[in-house]
Amino acid sequence: MKMERNRLVISSWVCYDFANSPFTTLVLTFVYATYFTQAIASDPITGTVLWSRAIAFSALIVGVCSPVLGAFSDQLGNRKTFLLLSTVVCAASTAGLYGVFPGQVVAAFILVVIANTAYEFGMVFYNAFLIDIAPRNRLGRISGYGWGLGYLGGVLALVLTLVTLIQPDIPWFGLTKDSGQNIRATNILVAIWLIIFTLPFFIWVPKQKIRLKQKKEVFKNTIAELRMTLSEIITLREVTRFLLARFIYNNGLVTIFVFGGIYAAETFDFSLEEVLIFGIVINIAAGSGAFMMGHLDDFWGGKKTVIFSLVGLLVATFIAVIASSKAWLWVAGMIIGIFSGPNQSASRSLMARLAPPCAEAQFFGFYAFSGKFTSFLGPLALGIITQWTGSQRWGVLSILVMFFVGLLIMLPLNEQEGMRRVERAIN
Repeated sequence: MKMERNRLVISSWVCYDFANSPFTTLVLTFVYATYFTQAIASDPITGTVLWSRAIAFSALIVGVCSPVLGAFSDQLGNRKTFLLLSTVVCAASTAGLYGVFPGQVVAAFILVVIANTAYEFGMVFYNAFLIDIAPRNRLGRISGYGWGLGYLGGVLALVLTLVTLIQPDIPWFGLTKDSGQNIRATNILVAIWLIIFTLPFFIWVPKQKIRLKQKKEVFKNTIAELRMTLSEIITLREVTRFLLARFIYNNGLVTIFVFGGIYAAETFDFSLEEVLIFGIVINIAAGSGAFMMGHLDDFWGGKKTVIFSLVGLLVATFIAVIASSKAWLWVAGMIIGIFSGPNQSASRSLMARLAPPCAEAQFFGFYAFSGKFTSFLGPLALGIITQWTGSQRWGVLSILVMFFVGLLIMLPLNEQEGMRRVERAIN
């Protein structure tokens, strides 16, 4: 009975990845991002720059606030409530993008910032549950299952969008193509998808009990715990090195996800339909990679899996920069898909292995900080370089540097020593 209960909890946790992935796939990467640069903004170059600013601004907010929110939720012992609030805000602001028409740049900018900020805050609380629901010897595969199912959710949402809203001469549900109504409606689909498929998580994943005897102590203890956690992270050499490496290589991933569809559309003249098919194939590759390499993660270790994935991403990015045809961009996209899923999955499981008990959300708050506080630099750099040179290829070249530097920092990391420190803390 207990085993069946654990399977239900794990399956419900994994469902959240399935629920929120269409946001990154449809809104941030392949559909609305492309629509923003081509229809909302005055021209594609200006749109690329403005989109990079929106993602950069939301990343900065997340980077600054996530450690505090992580510590606060650990003190209250109720990450589930914080996750619910983040999910509702993300869904509501995403749905609001439906009402933004071509030329209404400010409204689109504000709603994208709110939606992406809420999405990233939600990931802080959601990731921290991994430590609670998964045995330590299965962290890699369960994290991989989550990312794999998440990419499947992105694929299904893309297919549904393509079949019902993009390909038909007359879109479904009584919509038209006037003022991009069919494209704007994809935001409604994402919001509904998010609400429906997060229900298993909120029904069956248990919440933590309040740890403090008096809730009035929460704010004072949050600051104290935050300082203590920061001091602990600084003294834990392996955690510090990992967060620094992710600080850099995640910039590359964020930039790829944000500008992948834009790069295909503007530099290689992909139509919106081609961009969607491109996204479907990449997501299938990423989901397969995350699912299969989750088992490799448990056997091989998080560090080796992350390094292996970074090598693959370096090769793929180089091909994307020098690609002379759509065919070569397809090759680059497939490789990026295969290795981006395992990179994200193994990074999450490695953080879970290195995080001490009773401070999960705090450590994942700093994990989000490492991934987001300077993640605005990647999109910002790509936008600036694109603006200066008038070519997106030069902007994409900056991603290559991020992966390479992150790889160099990861190489000396001693994962086993970090895990031994956690075991000593548990015992």
